Amino acid sequence: MISAPLPDAGDNWVDRRAPEGLKPWLKLGRVDRPIGVWLLLLPGWQGIALALSQYKRLPGPYELWLFLGFALGAVLMRSAGCAYNDIVDRDIDAKVARTAARPIPSGRISVKQAWAFVVGCSLVSLLILLTLPITAIQLGLASLLLVAAYPFMKRITWWPQAWLGLTFNWGALMGFAAALPLAAAALLPPEAIAEFRAFWWQAPIAGEFGIRLHGSAYQPAVMLYLSGLFWTLGYDTLYALQDIEDDALVGVKSSARRLGPKARDGVAFFYLIAVIFAGAAGATAGLGPMFYLGLLAFAAHLLSQVRQMSLNDPARALALFKSNREAGLILLVAIVIGALTV
Repeated sequence: MISAPLPDAGDNWVDRRAPEGLKPWLKLGRVDRPIGVWLLLLPGWQGIALALSQYKRLPGPYELWLFLGFALGAVLMRSAGCAYNDIVDRDIDAKVARTAARPIPSGRISVKQAWAFVVGCSLVSLLILLTLPITAIQLGLASLLLVAAYPFMKRITWWPQAWLGLTFNWGALMGFAAALPLAAAALLPPEAIAEFRAFWWQAPIAGEFGIRLHGSAYQPAVMLYLSGLFWTLGYDTLYALQDIEDDALVGVKSSARRLGPKARDGVAFFYLIAVIFAGAAGATAGLGPMFYLGLLAFAAHLLSQVRQMSLNDPARALALFKSNREAGLILLVAIVIGALTV
């Protein structure tokens, strides 16, 4: 059986070059649509960069591994999450034109095979997770609750995009928590570094005299996470405009349906709050003036999306949704250059 391109995949290397036998598996993990990997990855990279910029630390071998490890983890966990989502939504997907040809509803991959795919991707991701500090590992494990609940949100709330925002931007907290210990430890006197135990394989300090990070150290990451939440609310409302008619027919809820003709105003509001919280992240991290120039560019990109929105043009909605890779990269660059002028 020849695997036909999916409606919203566009031109991609999977349909052009992948072996026919691998195509259903790659499409199950949405490898033919890499925008989802970018949108999951960028908050993690931003969190890593924010921790480094706050303490003016240049990336060393460990930090370079973080950038690579988060990229690999984003590919694996996005693939696992998409497969899990398709398992839960297989009956709904079969009724929606845009999703009916996906591997599970089309019968190219069985539910049992899809579960094996989820488990395999998750186990490899766990190996990457175990290279991180203890706090980042705890956050990574906690994220599974968000991932597990996400497919059911469209059945119980008009705001499943908000839950996606909570889930997709969890990497901002994890990335910051992964990079923070070594970045902050650089401020410690040499005699105190031995008392700082950030990784699970390090022997604990006897008694209560070990050095620990205060909870307030994570405040910039929380601001970045909240920014990402509203950013996702905006861009995923754009994405949901594609399915607004089919969603109404099958009873699926979305922010696009809830906002209706006010969707443009809603996206504008979400993006405004995203910019405000991003600015708060930079301010609490003590970033310099160059960060705010980058933040203006981020805001301008989001404003351009709002101006180009059309409630009745699914192709434009998809294109604007995909443009958020560039928006996220702009914010990442803003965080990096913000450290240059502290």
